[in-house]
Amino acid sequence: MLNRRTFVTALSTAILARPAILRAAEPLTLWGPPAAPSIVLTQAIASGALKDIAPGTIFKAWRTPDEMRAGISSGNMTAVIVPTYVAANLYNRGLGVRLANVMTKGLLYVVAPIGTVTDIASLKGKRVAVPFRNDMPDFIFRRLLAAARLQPSDLTIDYSGTPPEAIQMLVGGRADAALLAEPASSAAILRAMLAAGQTLERAIDCQKAWTAATGYATVPQAGLAITDRLTSQIGAEGINMLQAALKRAVGAVHQNPGAAASAAASSLELPAPVIEKSIAFSNLVAERATQARADLTGLFETLAKDDPRIIGGKLPDDRFFAL
Repeated sequence: MLNRRTFVTALSTAILARPAILRAAEPLTLWGPPAAPSIVLTQAIASGALKDIAPGTIFKAWRTPDEMRAGISSGNMTAVIVPTYVAANLYNRGLGVRLANVMTKGLLYVVAPIGTVTDIASLKGKRVAVPFRNDMPDFIFRRLLAAARLQPSDLTIDYSGTPPEAIQMLVGGRADAALLAEPASSAAILRAMLAAGQTLERAIDCQKAWTAATGYATVPQAGLAITDRLTSQIGAEGINMLQAALKRAVGAVHQNPGAAASAAASSLELPAPVIEKSIAFSNLVAERATQARADLTGLFETLAKDDPRIIGGKLPDDRFFAL
């Protein structure tokens, strides 16, 4: 028979056995760019998968790399999708940031009018719009140029502040091609078709070009960075629960891209059809950083050949991957 003492004892045991739940003045905010990996975050929230980790979790988008770095440095962003090299850089600078996982194995493409671009070497003499100078797309692009024995001076690189600006340059005829991450690639193709009657294509899959240039199988381009502050709040088990929820969310995104796109549209401020189209080209995953370490190290070493300061002067040590 369940008497009062037995009930209280059982309840106390259950409470103690539960993973730590975030207790804070405000709900946990998951931050991400208006790019494909954030679809996984919005899916996880919409499905209710995070309610046992941090009730009331919300998503917010950061718009520029500078905004993201400032948010992490100030402590306002404790769980945020970042270019993976940024996590390594901030970790090596002692800012208490570690990489929980990789959320895409590459989502970068060179988009151009159909038949005008065939490979990196064919960009010689062309004008290419590239968003975010001295950030991940630019760094990857420069390495691909070098592998094709091209110098930046062999073409004209027009840097833009945001992907929409690069799309406008391409669709408006002021660039021959644009380097775009999903869903910007999908947006450019659909916009050109609807607004200008142009046929654009993903002329270069930068993931395949990266493998050919470096020998590494994937481009672990972005992942979820977690601050030590958040780790202390939700504990190791909370981190494990978060990772498991994101892994389930990836499966749901692939299984029903239409529903995932609808859940993400308002947060990313993009039309649902664009988001849905992009999912097939985004290589979305939720792979623990420990499992992706070989490709992460390859990426960091390759980027650091140009300037070790990109990753904070050295490869991150074991603790960076330990979440």
